[in-house]
Amino acid sequence: MMKMERRWQVLVLVMMVQWNAGKGAINVGVGVGVGVGVGIGVGNGNGNGNGNGKPPVARLSNAYSALQAWKSAITDDPLHILDSWVGPNVCAYKGVFCADSEDGGDGIATTAATQSSLVAAIDLNHANLQGTLVKDLSLLSDITLLHLNSNRFSGSLPDSFRDLTSLQELDLSNNLLSGPFPSVTLSMPALIYLDLRYNYFSGPLPQDLFDKKLDAIFLNNNYFGGEIPQNLGNSPASVINLANNNLTGSIPFSFAFMGSRLKEILFLNNQLTGCIPQGVGIFTQMQVFDASFNSLMGHLPDTMSCLQEIEVLNLAHNKLSGELSDVVCSLRSLLNLTVAYNFFSGLSQECSRLFNVGIDFSDNCIPGRDMQRPQPECSIIPGGTLNCLRIPTPKPLVCAALAENFSNHKNALSSSP
Repeated sequence: MMKMERRWQVLVLVMMVQWNAGKGAINVGVGVGVGVGVGIGVGNGNGNGNGNGKPPVARLSNAYSALQAWKSAITDDPLHILDSWVGPNVCAYKGVFCADSEDGGDGIATTAATQSSLVAAIDLNHANLQGTLVKDLSLLSDITLLHLNSNRFSGSLPDSFRDLTSLQELDLSNNLLSGPFPSVTLSMPALIYLDLRYNYFSGPLPQDLFDKKLDAIFLNNNYFGGEIPQNLGNSPASVINLANNNLTGSIPFSFAFMGSRLKEILFLNNQLTGCIPQGVGIFTQMQVFDASFNSLMGHLPDTMSCLQEIEVLNLAHNKLSGELSDVVCSLRSLLNLTVAYNFFSGLSQECSRLFNVGIDFSDNCIPGRDMQRPQPECSIIPGGTLNCLRIPTPKPLVCAALAENFSNHKNALSSSP
């Protein structure tokens, strides 16, 4: 579903660049997974419609230099994409999209460069190009969208990319890029969509990542390690995917305070331990929460009953214990619940009703149920001495009131010596 929506988004953006460029600013609101707002702006009213004051002709000349330098660093082009990258008319290059910076006119940007044309987007998804990303690409000062999904680019991101001050979308997924987290992306002031998944990046995640105003963060299927920064809850993102890395430690306590914009978060297949934070669900309208294939322990927080928009809840292959209660089994929007391969020891009446309707409760410690762990494995519950923060909550939970009480508790904790 995510890939289909991304392809649709690219099509919309490209069409808008080509057909509405003459309006001076192109604003596109589209859905990415669960909602990413994207805009292409190629003019902001300084007389020329240019953000940095350079005349369009000079900027097209810079674009030509940048693209030719990049072309020379590409060592394999099996689809012959770059055969069209000849001559100074960069607007005719395959995968390069120009926009007219001037107001007025007929609003149509063609493949023929005009005196007011600017390079606004590059989309080379699935081009299977092999090579590196050159520092000269920073000369593309007007570019707002750079999509390089499914190529064979290797190496790292040049520090000069910090000069891509108009870039809003950066998709480098499905490549061979490596090294530490490319911190240069955090210096791009307009960036709202960051996709680095399926590469070979490693090392810790920078704390500044979750303070940046990103709406989508895709870091899955790399080799990132260390603990998730404690300021995770500061992120305004609607989608965060940290799956299939080597992250350790616990889910940060601040996760319980993430805002209502968060719709999807994936921690699956890391090495996380400890508890699910007590306040999870109070402040969010999450639709997807996947923490499977970790080593989380303890009971499920009562506050999970506040996840009234949750559709997919996957907690399989952990070491969670206690009773599976109405906290999760009564969630009104739940379509997919998976809690297999844990140590749950009981079911509420509502959960019992769901036991035979496709919900996966297998390989737990539930008495009288089929496909459970053998008794010796259930004699010692993992994390029995784990001290998870438990905040007394009224029953039934009134989530709005609980949010206020929980905020007060957080403030008390932060002010204590």
